[in-house]
Amino acid sequence: MIKNIKWLLLASLSFVACTNNDNSTPVVVPVSAGSAVFTNYVALGDSFAAGYSDGALFTKGQQGSYTNILSQQFALAGGGAFKIPLMADNIGGLLLGGNVIAGTRLYFNGSGPVAVSGTPTTEVTNHIVGPFNNLGVPGAKSFHLMAPGYGNVAGVATGAANPYFARFATSSTTTVLADALAQSPTFFSLWIGGNDVLAYATSGGVGVNQTGNLNPATYGGNDITDPNVFASVFSNLVSNLTAKGAKGVVANLPYVTGLPYFTTVPYNPIPLDAPTIALLMNTTNGYGKYNGGIQYALSVGLLSTTEAAKRTIAFHPGKDNAVVIEDSYLTNLASYGIPSYRQATSEDLVVLPAMSFIGTTVGGNPLYINGVSVPLADKWVLSKDEIAEVKVATDAYNVTIKAVADSKGLAFVDTKSIMAQLSSTGIVSNDFTLTSTYVTGGAFSLDGVHPSPRGYALIANAFSTAINATYTSTLPMVNLGLYPILYPYTIQ
Repeated sequence: MIKNIKWLLLASLSFVACTNNDNSTPVVVPVSAGSAVFTNYVALGDSFAAGYSDGALFTKGQQGSYTNILSQQFALAGGGAFKIPLMADNIGGLLLGGNVIAGTRLYFNGSGPVAVSGTPTTEVTNHIVGPFNNLGVPGAKSFHLMAPGYGNVAGVATGAANPYFARFATSSTTTVLADALAQSPTFFSLWIGGNDVLAYATSGGVGVNQTGNLNPATYGGNDITDPNVFASVFSNLVSNLTAKGAKGVVANLPYVTGLPYFTTVPYNPIPLDAPTIALLMNTTNGYGKYNGGIQYALSVGLLSTTEAAKRTIAFHPGKDNAVVIEDSYLTNLASYGIPSYRQATSEDLVVLPAMSFIGTTVGGNPLYINGVSVPLADKWVLSKDEIAEVKVATDAYNVTIKAVADSKGLAFVDTKSIMAQLSSTGIVSNDFTLTSTYVTGGAFSLDGVHPSPRGYALIANAFSTAINATYTSTLPMVNLGLYPILYPYTIQ
């Protein structure tokens, strides 16, 4: 505690650059903006910029967002006030006309994540007046930041507008970008694009890869954004934000498939004994019959040997049997009465919500077991082919982000590398090791997608490091130990 107090006192004035000489006197470096001007900082982005955590947006989470942490560091170097469109409570969730349209946040009850009790009190139709510096909008895709009417309350119920932006948009026809430019920012942060693939991934690929379609107005909510659309939007966003000389920082995109949402549930969690396997492989109405159909399709040339082997179902006594899944990428044999089933492999990702029901019975019938005799629907698994689509799109977006950052001389944060490190060796900072392990890793919240308080602090430090490197500023780093890894049931 004494160490932390000393650090905080020092950070309010400067930070210490230590040399390798133990006998030398620490060099005190004054906090400086360098060539950046933090007087009026505006943050654009999605749920990460907003401070979304544990499946909801709530006041404490907003105050712990990486954007708000950054603004506090900027204040040490001449930065001004950072106004946030705060939610009405700390339980999260939304009301629209008194009806709940988004649930409360999650907390850990000792055995797993559960929703905080209570009814949300944040009413979308209760418009709050800005301007607001934090323009992070949960759910926003890249093109949404330039979409007129995205904050129109009248369009929320139909999905044409965003409920979070509708709370604080300056008008029903404005755009997120327009509300940013109206504030004449001197510095901006822009981290956008995750949602352009995330909804496709979290839905288990139940969406359309829109590569080749340049009209986002025709996209569904779970679709992958065409890389050319992303490139055009991102370039326009940055060109507008820098048109009057503002400097800024942008970040690339990690592979969302490295998030705990996709890495927590194993592909092979099913324990089976020999008698159960015998029932499952019944040749009358079990997988024995299904395998016979696969062999028939192979014999008449409908399948290759490789696909026939891939689709053949087999179990063994033990605890590590792979779940059976539906796979829309398999050859369609429906006209022959053969469904598109196969067992998952280590190259497939089972989504986090499936944890709650894999291995349970359907209607109490012991013969109908989810993931075994009842295959997992496509939405519960991101297949190898779907993973590839997400990665190809992400790589294309990242090429654009880096090229634009370089062309405009902006600070650049490589969050893709940060995510890769969290997923492998972990990241050590302030004597804490953060990993992407669900619940206990410290970097991610209970929804498996968004950062924990400590995770947001880690991101803020990464942004500060990039800003310091580009603009010769000397922003101090925040102490990760001051930020918890989980929010409690009751937040004061």
